[in-house]
Formats: sequence, structure tokens, C-alpha cells
Amino acid sequence: MGQSLRVALVAGEASGDILGSGLMRALKARHPQIEFIGVGGPLMQGEGLKSYFPMERLAVMGLVEVLGRLPELLARRRRLLRDLVDARPDVFIGIDAPDFNLDLELKLRRAGIKTVHYVSPSVWAWRQKRVLKIRQACDLMLCLFPFEAQFYDAQQVPVRFVGHSLADTIPLEADREAAREALDLPLDCPVVALLPGSRGGEVARLGGLFLDAASRLRALRPGIRFVLPSASPERRAQLEQLLVDRDLPLTLVDGRSHEVLAACDAVLIASGTATLEALLYKRPMVVAYRVAPLTYRILKRLVKSPYISLPNLLAERLLVPELIQDAATPESLAQHLAPLLEDGEVQTEGFDLIHRALRRDASAQAAEAVLELAGRA
Repeated sequence: MGQSLRVALVAGEASGDILGSGLMRALKARHPQIEFIGVGGPLMQGEGLKSYFPMERLAVMGLVEVLGRLPELLARRRRLLRDLVDARPDVFIGIDAPDFNLDLELKLRRAGIKTVHYVSPSVWAWRQKRVLKIRQACDLMLCLFPFEAQFYDAQQVPVRFVGHSLADTIPLEADREAAREALDLPLDCPVVALLPGSRGGEVARLGGLFLDAASRLRALRPGIRFVLPSASPERRAQLEQLLVDRDLPLTLVDGRSHEVLAACDAVLIASGTATLEALLYKRPMVVAYRVAPLTYRILKRLVKSPYISLPNLLAERLLVPELIQDAATPESLAQHLAPLLEDGEVQTEGFDLIHRALRRDASAQAAEAVLELAGRA
């Protein structure tokens, strides 16, 4: 136990910083003499990471933005590779950010450094050929969901299903009344949460649609209230603009999406991680998504999975309605939401089982797997 351990980690965005800091805490608890190097945000630095450069330099969304920043990203990756090969860590952990991390892992592994990738890219859904690169790049894949582990097992990639840290932190039963009081929402009427996504493009495509669906739903269920969390000041301004010509009993909240989910009776939600959060809060939902028409045509041909939302992928059946592209109309969304206000239990019965399956103390499981790989378990 006295032998010190050097662990390198690279996270590219806030969600990775959260996972990385939890993993670092769990590693320190098991192996006190440990040094952390790499790239991470404020949470990972707070746990003792020496970050070679600010994590924000890696957080780029969208194809066009990436092209503009490509020379810088490639130069940073080359320098990071040199620094890490010189530092010879006992193990390297790439957290999410697959486009950046998998190339790095491949080269580090060829240089004789053990590599772990934490959070699987959605290879099971599309671009399945990437699994060949993953097999070459990673000594171990740590995944959040059981269906991912099954996929990697079948592809002979060493894998460990560690569970999801959100399932650890979100209570098995949320206090709806307390959440409503905290958000100043009435206790005596149905409340529907609208979550059109956290990115500008998502709000542009889904914001107006969700608000139109809310108007239709109100015609079907007078006395209903709506609550909408905005992810940032920019999103709030965008949503306020959309609300100008609409007369809706709606509360706009800054952040606090978990409280919003705890407070509501049902959710209209964009496909993404938020659907997992809604599932963990046991709230019935209707999932909708729209992308640019050309993107949709391409994805329709590429995507191998029968479902797009995490609740359905986890249940391996159609548990929640998915209304994609042209099927996502205000009328259709309202029609699917209305019955959930009376008998949402039909949908949420399966949620508790999934929550318990994902609740495995993810950081501790991941730390154990990393130490086993480094030969220090």
C-alpha cells in the first residue's frame, strides 16, 4: 500500500469533471499515496489534479465549431501525448470526450501505458465500427449502463458495468411537496415540466413546439400549470422571446432542473441525459426530438437501435412514447401527455427497478476496476 500511484485523467466537459472528481475521491480512499495529472475542471482540480491546461479548451460542440478549433485541438493533443508519455502514469483514464480521448488512449497504449475509457460512446446505436478502435485503444471500458456491457462483451472488449452516479445521488423516492414549495408552485393542481434541452439549437427546434403542445394540453386539462428550467442566461433569453406571444400559466426557473423534476406530475422532454433524470425521479414522460431534416435522413440510415431514449434502451422495450421529427406535433404531444396526468403509474412502475439496477456506487466500482488494472487492488 505504501507504493505511490500516478494516475492521468482527461475530461472534456462539466459532466466529465463531475465523474472524474467522484472517481478521484474513491481512488484516494483506497490508495492514499496517489498523484493525479492530466486535464480536468474545477472539481477535479479540487481533488488534487494538476491540470496541464484549462478543460474549457476541449469543450467544443458541433461540427462547424470543431473545424474552427481543429488546429488548436490537434496541437494540444500532440503536446499532451508527449507530456503523458514522459510522465509514465501507472494508468490513463479518458472520461467521455471520445473523439479526443480514444486517439490519445490508442497512442498511450502503444507506448506501454494502461488505458481506461470511462463512459461508452453510443457505439451500440451507430458507427459500430468504432468498437474496433476501442478494442485497440482501451485495456478497459467502464460503462454506465448494462446494455452497453452486453454489447462490449459480445465484441470481446474488456468491460465493467459500474452503474450511474446519478442513480446513487438521486433518492429512490423524491419529495414532490417540498420541491413545489421550494419553487413556489401550487400544491393543488397538476404541474407539467417542459425540458426542451440545454443547447441553443435544441431550444430553437423544440422550444416553440413544447410551448404549443402546452397550450393544447391546457385546452384538454384546464387548471394545469407548467414549469420550465432554463440551463443558462442565454437559454432564458431565448425562452422569454418564445413566450412573448403566448399566454401560459408557466414558471420559468434558472437551472434547478432536478427540483423541477421532483415537483412535477409529468414531463415533456427532449431526448438526452435528462430522460434518465426524469426516470430516476419516477416521473412519467413523453420524449420528443427534432434535428435538421438532412441530419435526420442520415441518422435514420445509420442508427441500429430501435429506440432513442434511455428509459426505453434500459427497459429494452417501449416504456415511454418517443415522438421523433415529423411525428412531434403539438397535437400529438398533448394527446400523449394528457393520460399521464391521471395514470402515470402505468409507465413509472418499471422505473424503480431500473433505478435500483443502476445504483451500484459507481465511483467506488470504477476505482476498484482501475486499481485492479494497475495491479494495485
